[in-house]
Amino acid sequence: MRALPCLLTVNAGSSSLKFAVFDVHAKRRIACGQIEGVGERPKVWVRAPFGDIDHELPKGYTMADAIASLVDWLETHHSKLRPVAVAHRVVHGGMQFQSATQLTPEVVAELELLDPVMPLHQPHNISGIRALTANLPGLPQFACFDTGFHQNWPPAARRFALPRAWHRAGIRRYGFHGLSYAYVSGQLARIDRRASRVVIAHLGSGASVCALKDGRSVDCTMGFSALDGLPMATRSGALDPGVVLHLIQHHKISVEGVERMLYLESGLLGVSQLSGDMRVLLASQAPRARESVELFAYRCVQAIGSMSATLGGIDALVFTGGIGQHAIEWVRGIAASTQYLGLKLAPAARPVRLGALALHQPRSKLRCYVIATDEELELARETVPALQRLAL
Repeated sequence: MRALPCLLTVNAGSSSLKFAVFDVHAKRRIACGQIEGVGERPKVWVRAPFGDIDHELPKGYTMADAIASLVDWLETHHSKLRPVAVAHRVVHGGMQFQSATQLTPEVVAELELLDPVMPLHQPHNISGIRALTANLPGLPQFACFDTGFHQNWPPAARRFALPRAWHRAGIRRYGFHGLSYAYVSGQLARIDRRASRVVIAHLGSGASVCALKDGRSVDCTMGFSALDGLPMATRSGALDPGVVLHLIQHHKISVEGVERMLYLESGLLGVSQLSGDMRVLLASQAPRARESVELFAYRCVQAIGSMSATLGGIDALVFTGGIGQHAIEWVRGIAASTQYLGLKLAPAARPVRLGALALHQPRSKLRCYVIATDEELELARETVPALQRLAL
C-alpha cells in the first residue's frame, strides 16, 4: 500500500507544539496531536488511525526535543504518510504578508523583525519554522497569518492618533486571531446565510472580538499587539497608556518589568490572584475570582456593543474559543446583555447544523450561536491553493 500524500500543519508556541495531518486537499483530518507543558510537566497525545499516544515525557524536555519527536513520529509512519508540505501558523505577518506564503530565508528574516511586537508568539512560531526546515530539508514550508484576515480594514480602523511618521513606520492596528475568525465565519455562512453584519467573540486564554461585514473583517479589539482589547488569562487588555508611563516614571519599574506584568501577571490571574484559567475561576467561591470573571464579562459586553456600533447593528453574534465554546451558561449571560440589539434568548441552547449551538429563539431578530473553531483546518485550507500553484 502506497503512503498517503498529506499536508502537515504546525502551531509552535512557547510551551506547546500542536500539529495535525490532512489529506492534500484539506478535506480530511488524518491525525492530530499536541506536545504540551514543555519546560514544566511535558506530555504528549496523538490521535491517529494507526495508533493513539498518550503519556508523560521526561523532565528537561525542550521544544527542540518536541520538533525531533514530531519528525520521528512521521518517519515511524513513513509507509502510511508522505508529507508534501508543512503549513505553519504565524501570528504576525505585518502588512506585507496576507495569504499563505512559501517560506524562504528572506521571508523568515522579515517575519523575525516582528518578534518585538509579539514576544509571546512570534519568536516561537519562527523557531518552529527553523527547526522543521532543518529536520525536513527540501519539504516546502508555508506560513499562514493571524493578521491576514484583517487586511481590508477601513483607514480609520487601522490608524492610531499619532504623528503620521509612526504610522508609516508600522505603528498601526493589525488585528489577530484571524485564522479562527476566518474558519468560524465560513461555518456561520453555512448555518445562517442571512447574517451579513456579524460580531464574533473569540474567548480563550487569548481573547478578542471582531466585527465582520459579509464575511470580511472590518475591525477587531486587538490592534497593534496581543495586549490590546479584552482582559485575558494573564494579559491586561486595553490600558490607559498613562498607566505605563506612571509605572515607569514614578514607581521606577523597568520596561522589562512592565512588559512581564502586562503579558504574564495581569488579566484574570492578576485580578483573581488565583488562576488565569476560567474553569478554575467559575468553580471558585472566592470574591476575587468572582470579581475577575465579572470584569471579563463587563469588557466582553462593552466590546460587543462597540463592534455592533461599528457595523450599524448586527444580524448574528457568535461565540468561539475555549471559553466561548465550553462555558455555555456564562456565555448565555453575556448574550443576555445584547437583548437591546434584538436578541430573544432561548431557555436552553439547541443544536443546529455543523455541530453549532443556537442560543436564540427561532423568531429572534438577532441570532446567537456557539461555533467551535478549527484553526488547524483553516491553516490547511489556506495552504492548499499555494501548494497547488507551486506544483504547476
